[in-house]
Amino acid sequence: MKRIIEHTEDGSATLFVPELNEHYHSVKGARTESQHIFIDMGLKASAAPQPHVLEIGFGTGLNALLTLETAEQEKRPVHYTGIELYPLAWEEVNALGYSDNPSFERLHTASWEEDVEISPYFTLRKIKGDANTVINSSFSPSVVYFDAFAPEKQPEMWNEQLFRSLYVTMNTGGILTTYCAKGVIRRLLQAVGFRVERLPGPPGGKREILRATKVIGNQELKQSIIQP
Repeated sequence: MKRIIEHTEDGSATLFVPELNEHYHSVKGARTESQHIFIDMGLKASAAPQPHVLEIGFGTGLNALLTLETAEQEKRPVHYTGIELYPLAWEEVNALGYSDNPSFERLHTASWEEDVEISPYFTLRKIKGDANTVINSSFSPSVVYFDAFAPEKQPEMWNEQLFRSLYVTMNTGGILTTYCAKGVIRRLLQAVGFRVERLPGPPGGKREILRATKVIGNQELKQSIIQP
């Protein structure tokens, strides 16, 4: 699949996929969007002292990089799991110029399917696969970054069963954030049990984003393996 580097309005780069007519990040600001939606509204809103972050769509690793930087700044240990069906090569990601921190390269060159300590405050596990089939009761995330391509481009990722699987595996108080504020997505999240908020979007970007919170535990469902 062909990908083209394009620069966004905050000066940071993203990848454009002509086949899908879709960008990996907002053209209004790649880094600005990721920082606002996933770090400020997600990670920093979590009360978990040692959060387990689950990212749906590892992509360029920008969300993971910002999480790593935040974990080290706050001295707050994070276990980070990224699920990606179509991994990018390090050479392609490096060309985006996100960071010269050696830890960023380690995010992309780390082994798959095993825990890898990137820093004393950041442990990474990358899973190559489809989130629709790999999510199970062992995940227990406290924060979910839902960063799949847009529903009209990747509709198979925005379905009630996947949201239900995430809800069941999450701890009470768990948070899911996403850039997509469409009414149909908000209703799907509510249908599986999340309390959903519409929050202001990133500066200069989308008007609204969504944050969903699990407010009631469901231990009975959590004992079973969740499959579509």
